[in-house]
Amino acid sequence: MKERTGLVTFQGMPLTLVGDGLGVGDKAPDFSLLDNDLGAVGLSSFKGKVCILVTVPSLDTAVCDVEARRFNEAAAGLGPDVAVLVVSMDLPFAQKRWCGAAGVERVQTLSDHRDASFGQAYGVLVKELRLLARAVFVVDREGVIRYEQLVGEIASEPDYEAALDAAKKLAAG
Repeated sequence: MKERTGLVTFQGMPLTLVGDGLGVGDKAPDFSLLDNDLGAVGLSSFKGKVCILVTVPSLDTAVCDVEARRFNEAAAGLGPDVAVLVVSMDLPFAQKRWCGAAGVERVQTLSDHRDASFGQAYGVLVKELRLLARAVFVVDREGVIRYEQLVGEIASEPDYEAALDAAKKLAAG
């Protein structure tokens, strides 16, 4: 598996990403992640929808908590044709507990803990931490990536407005 360096840091420390990076125009790979009830969920589950794929290191950290809540609030105004998925290496049980405690109901949390296949396929698996780097991908109805941001410093938040604007434009059609 390809390894890439020099793209992300954690508190200034350089990290290694595992997997090929994806960019605008690439076909979004399908995946098999676990939902909060241990059911398998793939990109194909959202066929015909615009998807915002948000990767975070762990929902139990301050920045990830803020980010997931912010996307949850924004999801209310995106309409039924946009799915917002927050992917982390957290166990499904922890994700379910976090969603309940945070009152998050509009985004779907999904776990890549089992085999890190999403992290590798999307090029966001952090080798040193076995966590996902902070990134946002917006995928159109045909499964093509139309927006991508790999956040350079994992402890920083993404550009919410750019990602949400890309999704809104795709949903409007």
